[in-house]
Order: sequence, then structure tokens, then C-alpha cells
Amino acid sequence: MAVSIADIKKLREMTGAGMSDCKKALEVAEGDFDKAMEEIRKKGQAVAAKREAREAAQGTVVAKAAGKFAAVIALKCETDFVAKNDRFVGLANKILDLVLANKPKTMDEVLALPTEEGTVKDAIVAQSGVTGEKMELGGYEFVEGETTVAYNHFNGMLSTIVAFNQADASAEVTKNVALQVAAMNPVSVNSDSVPQEVKDKELEVAIEKSKEEQVAKAVEAALKKAGLNPNLVDSEDHIESNINKGWLTAAEAEQARQIKKTAAEQKLANMPEQMIQNIAKGRLNKFFKESCLVEQEFVQDSKLTVQQYMDQASKGLTVTAFKRINLNQD
Repeated sequence: MAVSIADIKKLREMTGAGMSDCKKALEVAEGDFDKAMEEIRKKGQAVAAKREAREAAQGTVVAKAAGKFAAVIALKCETDFVAKNDRFVGLANKILDLVLANKPKTMDEVLALPTEEGTVKDAIVAQSGVTGEKMELGGYEFVEGETTVAYNHFNGMLSTIVAFNQADASAEVTKNVALQVAAMNPVSVNSDSVPQEVKDKELEVAIEKSKEEQVAKAVEAALKKAGLNPNLVDSEDHIESNINKGWLTAAEAEQARQIKKTAAEQKLANMPEQMIQNIAKGRLNKFFKESCLVEQEFVQDSKLTVQQYMDQASKGLTVTAFKRINLNQD
């Protein structure tokens, strides 16, 4: 049957689908709008199935706070063009509003929230049919606290949410802490909340690095004592290159190799364990200061830690939880 331009435009406004898709759907449905919308949904399912293996590396991240609850979601697609589309961004905000109203605990619960299309999952599939791209809910996080705040970075790819322990926390202070989370990407609220496996791994790396530094110092001292320039023999590639340039004789090169081997073995055999442990613990404390939110230098005043900044605003104010989603690589 023939369909009118007015009906095609009406279906387009309702679904966001292209004019040709709307025309075809109305023709198949013989002018029935409910059936036509079902045809559009079927197309979305077909597109989603066809593009399942493709990577959805673009998208938008949005966060909102409402009283004691804040949430952040990432809605992903294939191209930046679709990520900036008003309908795509609108769908992300619609999902987030549903989240704030229902406070789901898991991604599966978010996808099961009811919408006009059926569920959030159905709505994402339907939008996939409109754009012809793979779409997925690529991230969901929430925090709860006496006060919560959300920050959305201008590029639409990074958002943070933070919860605090005081109900009357300053809006300016909480926003600045959310900005800190965005800028400095901490791994935990404080050193106590760093997972033990992370602490163990960081200490292991710190011990190994400390030993390597002590060995390097011993080797350098031994080479200098023998009258050899450590910079000329710091690697086999440099040794060969410097022999070819005439800066090092073959005999000197062999002497350097022997000195490096002997000095390294002797230092490892007589490594002062307590000193290594002390150096490694210092490195671990540095990791905490760089990676734990309240112990970080405050980006707006390096003379203060984030905790000191919050204490200045309200004694005892602190962060109880935070989440950060970034679709760009940090």
C-alpha cells in the first residue's frame, strides 16, 4: 500500500529511524504504526546480531547524583559520529534517569529496567537498528553516601562519582574532589582500602627495583675503580658500537664484562636485606601518596593533600567511595 510523507515523518520522529526504513516498515505493516514500530525493532535486532563481533570503542559516559545516590554509565557504539548524536546521548541520559529512580545494583539489573521499548536492553537494540552500529552498555557504577556528587568531563568520554561521609558537605568542595578523581585516576580512597594483593605486588616490584639499583651502583663503582667508563659498557650493543668506533678496545670490553658479572654476583650475595626492605617500603608509601585519593597532592594546591583540603572545609569530611569511567585510555 502507498504511505504518506506525513506518516513517514511521524514514524521517523517516534523512532529516529531513516526515512527509507520508516517507509518500508509502514508498507510492510500496511500503515499500522504499532506494527511498523515492531518492524523497526526487528531491524535493530538483526543489526545487533550481525555486528556482534565488532568492537564498540566509542560512546558516551554520563554521571548524575541525586541525594545519597550517584551513578555513572557508559553507552558504547562504533563511531564518534554516532556517539555525538543527540538521540544516542539522549538514550544514555534516559537510562541514567531510570537508574537513579530504581537504584539497581548490577549491570544485568540496569539492562532489565522497563522502558517503552520493553527493557533498557531492548531500547539499546532498537537504537542499534536506527544507527546501523553495534551498541552496548559498556559500564555501570554507583556510590552511596551522606552526600554524593557527579562530574562529567567536557569530552563526554570521562565521568566520576564520589560519596562523602557528611550530609552538609560543600558543593564546591565535593565538585573539586570529583575533579581530582577525574584528573589523577586514584586506585582507592586511602591506603587501608588498597586490596592486599595490590599491596603485595607493589612491594614485590619495589623490592626488585631496589635490588637492581643497588647492583647497578656496585657495578658502576667497580668499573670506575678499574678506570673504565660505565657509560661505554652499559649494554652489549653499546660495547660493540664503541669498539667499532675505536672508543673501547676488545680487551677493555672483556674486562668490563667480567667486572660487571663479578660485581653483580658479589652484591647480590651480600645484599643488606633490612636496607632493601626499608627502601622498598619507602617506594610503597610513595605509591600510596600517588595512587590513594585522600593521600594525593590536591591538584589545585600542591601544598595540601586531598584530605587536608577537605578538613579545611569541614573537619572530618572525607570520601567514602568513588567510581570513574573513562572510554579513553588513561
